[in-house]
Amino acid sequence: MIATISPAMLAELRRKGDTLTLIDVRTPAEFGEVHIDFARNIPLDRLDLKAVKALGGDGPVYFVCKSGNRSQKACEKLFAAGLEDVVSVDGGTAACEAAGVAVIRGRTVMSLERQVRIAAGALVAVGAALAAFGPDAPVNWKAIGAGLAGFVGCGLVFAGITDTCGMAMLIARMPWNQAAGGGGCRTATTCSRAILLGLVLGAVSGAAVAEHAKHELPAVIRT
Repeated sequence: MIATISPAMLAELRRKGDTLTLIDVRTPAEFGEVHIDFARNIPLDRLDLKAVKALGGDGPVYFVCKSGNRSQKACEKLFAAGLEDVVSVDGGTAACEAAGVAVIRGRTVMSLERQVRIAAGALVAVGAALAAFGPDAPVNWKAIGAGLAGFVGCGLVFAGITDTCGMAMLIARMPWNQAAGGGGCRTATTCSRAILLGLVLGAVSGAAVAEHAKHELPAVIRT
């Protein structure tokens, strides 16, 4: 059973002057938006025993994220690797701020959870759009679209059962989630919206091409 600590207790330990090792396991972009002032950032996908030990310090290692889900996973991961004194902070960064723990704020970004919902919804929408075309088209868009929507649906079911999301792991590695500032895109929000727009426009364009080819193909064959 992974140990947990309330934000109020964490704040009390901080006020007493205790030296705390606190690791924020969110993406660098999320960390840059707002983080507890004494937290260190090691994203969950890069977290390992060596990285934690490199921080030094004695006593428990505390983990925090947005809401407590990823910090719990971090504790489980490190506990399995042999680090037993691990503690997850209940409620995440927002709850800590409400409890009086000092935070540092940067510019606003889109959370990883929202990015996953956008990506999953966009893929299902693309699949539904492609499935609108009949199997007699030059490319069987209907089967492709149905397969895409079904694949995403099965992935979400798997994520719910195992509490492991492959899409979140992939999106967390995207460039806009790797830097708290700078980079090719100004914010994760801008990039996520651009991806969503690109997926939708790609589906519409592909569908239009397929429909045009369906009408033109008989004339080409006759020629």
